Amino acid sequence: MRAAPDYDAPRIYDMDDGSAQGIGWVTFAAILLAFAGIWNCIAGIAAISSAHVYTANANFVFSNLNTWGWIVLILAIVQIIAALALIAGSEFARWFGIVVAGLNAIGQLMFVPAYPWWAIAMFTLDILIIYALAVYGGHRLRIP
Repeated sequence: MRAAPDYDAPRIYDMDDGSAQGIGWVTFAAILLAFAGIWNCIAGIAAISSAHVYTANANFVFSNLNTWGWIVLILAIVQIIAALALIAGSEFARWFGIVVAGLNAIGQLMFVPAYPWWAIAMFTLDILIIYALAVYGGHRLRIP
C-alpha cells in the first residue's frame, strides 16, 4: 500500500531556494504606495482648494493648510513614481520607496492638526510599507 508521501507530485512553485521569499510583501508595498499616492493626491488637492474637510483654525508646524496641501501633493506624485519603480523590480526602487514612505510618514505626522485620524492612518500605512521593503525587498525579487 502506498501513502501520499510516496508519490512525487510536481511542484509548480518551488520556493525552497528562498529566491522568491517575500514577493507578496513587496507587491503589497507597491500597491500600498500607489494607493497612498492616490489618497495623498486627493488630500493635497482638497487642502489646496481650502475644502471644508479639514479642521478649521488648525495650527501647523509651519505655514498654513495651502502650503501643506502642496507638500502632500508633491509627496503623492513621488509615491506613485516609487510604486511604478517597485513594480519594475529594481534595487534602487526599494530604497527609493523606503525614503519616500519615510518622508510621507514625517509629513503625515505634521499634517495631524488638519485631519488627525486620516494622518495617523496614513502614517500606519507608511510604517507597513517601510517594513515590507526593508525586510523582504532585495535584488533577487522581481514582481511577476
